Amino acid sequence: MKEYIINYNDMNMRIKSNSCISSIMNNDDCDGFPLVAAYFNNELISLNSCVDINGELKPLYLNSTAGVRLYRRTLCYVLEMAARELFPGHHLILSHSLGHSYYYHLDGAPAFSDEDLISIQNKMKEFIKKDHKIIPETNSWREARQYFSDMNQNDTVLLLESANQSRVRINRTEDYLALRHEILLPSIGFLKSFDVMNYSDGFLLRYPPSKTPLTLEDFKDQPLLSSIYREYKSWGKILNADTVGKLNSMVSDKRQTEHFILVSESLHNKKIAQIADNILERKGKVKIVLIAGPSSSGKTTFTKKLCIQLQVVGFNPLMVSLDDYYHSPEHVPVDEDGKPDLEALDALDVDLLNKNLVQLFSGKETEFPIFDFKKGGRQKRGRILSMQDRSILVMEGIHGLNKDLTPDIPVSQKFKVYISALTQLNLDDHNRIATTDNRLIRRIVRDHQFRNYNAEKTLKIWPSVRRGEEKNIFPNQDQADAAFNSALDYELAVLRLYAEPLLRGISPEKEEYGEAQRLLHFINNFSPIPSNMIPVDSILREFIGDSRFKY
Repeated sequence: MKEYIINYNDMNMRIKSNSCISSIMNNDDCDGFPLVAAYFNNELISLNSCVDINGELKPLYLNSTAGVRLYRRTLCYVLEMAARELFPGHHLILSHSLGHSYYYHLDGAPAFSDEDLISIQNKMKEFIKKDHKIIPETNSWREARQYFSDMNQNDTVLLLESANQSRVRINRTEDYLALRHEILLPSIGFLKSFDVMNYSDGFLLRYPPSKTPLTLEDFKDQPLLSSIYREYKSWGKILNADTVGKLNSMVSDKRQTEHFILVSESLHNKKIAQIADNILERKGKVKIVLIAGPSSSGKTTFTKKLCIQLQVVGFNPLMVSLDDYYHSPEHVPVDEDGKPDLEALDALDVDLLNKNLVQLFSGKETEFPIFDFKKGGRQKRGRILSMQDRSILVMEGIHGLNKDLTPDIPVSQKFKVYISALTQLNLDDHNRIATTDNRLIRRIVRDHQFRNYNAEKTLKIWPSVRRGEEKNIFPNQDQADAAFNSALDYELAVLRLYAEPLLRGISPEKEEYGEAQRLLHFINNFSPIPSNMIPVDSILREFIGDSRFKY
């Protein structure tokens, strides 16, 4: 029997072919968090995978970003197993995330009762107690298509038919199969903490937060996010494309694709116009519009398009950037690694900002600073602004929703807008598209187009970006007076053409290789749409280039 050399914990071991990864690695933990997967030559693999080449093996524990993601995906997998066994005639749909939960609903049937949900939760606990293994396998296209057709998973069949790959990646537990968009935990028994509860017209599958991956937190409703998703789901019904399979079917017809893009963009513009109307309703009171959202939400283009709509309803918008209020580098606070923390509120001269705003709103001419990022300080002369009868100030930045940014300005004078890319599109009814993945793909493309970054560099800094969002943006999102969802259902089909070669440029020797491969597998589900079909004023142009707007 053939043998392979595996390096693990700085030791070379000779391993026979078809040896399971779990037999090689010690079943240890890290600070009480279990071993849940492994990186083999920097690619994430299941502990139930087998060795078939030489390589280096590294452990992955539950308290990692990838470990938490695998926990949540496995929880969905087991919920679907339980629902299928108890309610085989029901069509369960994973709709979207909500806080530390996933929202599910039933298609064409009344919502589950409290008793039904208790039955589902008990069945999940029964599966968890049995601790069945989850085996990564490869099936033929014909076998996989037949199985999902028999299970009435038409959305999954559509996805398979649009990809037409002869070999289909599968996760299997006993007789239950699911498409393997990513590996799962090695067995069901790793799931220790979860809850199922009624919510709105469906229910929530609750999971632990990233910072405490073994413990549930008390439920906190997020009505703003929930309302965004409800509105966007209604858009999905208008567009008749709520899964990638349906989108791919549409893309094969050029005229249908053009119409789909036109309607998608029109829905965006209509929502921006509605926000301008909401601001108009408070004319005479509101003096400043504050806009904030996480990275790669399309804040800059949204702000420019909102200013156009504000002009349509009679305002004269004045745009000011929060970036102009940065302290000089020597006065910027440092993070836990001793590096400048430009995302901290204290990195901004909040006192000067409030002084300027109070002076401006009192009717006086005011000099607003201009920050020179090349020199690392403010220019000697700033911009002189004054408020006229129709004037309204528009300011965009990550701290826009934070009440501590503008404490000297009365609440009645502020209108706050939260923006994020919250896609309603699913891969299929059981596999959602993470909003963070949508934004990360945007960021990879934009960083390459406008900052000359390669994908490896963007992936390196992304965890730091996410920490900043969790600390500075998401806690303030419910302070918003209005919210805008910048996701476009067709955008990943366009971004694929830009992101794919960038991700393929990451070598297997790099730590970021595993994440690059995960994202590649994800975007390869989309049939590509050429960028020349995208309007020049689209928010997507902020990332791919050739926008009508100047940045």
